[in-house]
Amino acid sequence: MAELQPIMPSTDPASGTVVVPNHETPEPVPITDQEVGEYREQDRFLPIANVSRIMKGSVPPTAKIAKDAKECVQECVSEFISFITSEAAEKCQLEKRKTIGGEDILNAMSALGFDNYAETLKIHLAKLRQNGTSAAVAATQQDQPLQEQQLEDEYAAFEQSTI
Repeated sequence: MAELQPIMPSTDPASGTVVVPNHETPEPVPITDQEVGEYREQDRFLPIANVSRIMKGSVPPTAKIAKDAKECVQECVSEFISFITSEAAEKCQLEKRKTIGGEDILNAMSALGFDNYAETLKIHLAKLRQNGTSAAVAATQQDQPLQEQQLEDEYAAFEQSTI
């Protein structure tokens, strides 16, 4: 068996002084712009399970939906939401407001040429506001999955009304 040699501090040959090793933690590798972009890209997508559930509600029960179709719709829907939200946020910023409201979304949709959808959503927004108090109380009593299911059901109803 090989003998273990003691660790001797290294010396600087020019000065003869002992060189103390630096035991500081190394600097973390900086994150590149590409990595940040990829992370944010993934963060801005709606969950694929929610997209899939909504898609399944729009086709016959025997129909199958390919994975790439779900991913494509996930990306398109997320981009659409970002597009509308960006327009609404711009208007709020010009008006020096920090909160985007339902009316802002409807105005953004109209400004971007989605008038037919905006009209339908106005009706849903009015119903939502009408039921707002009872919905707020119910939301505190419901579990999160039930709230998600309710939103998905409302979206499916909206989708059917626009077809």
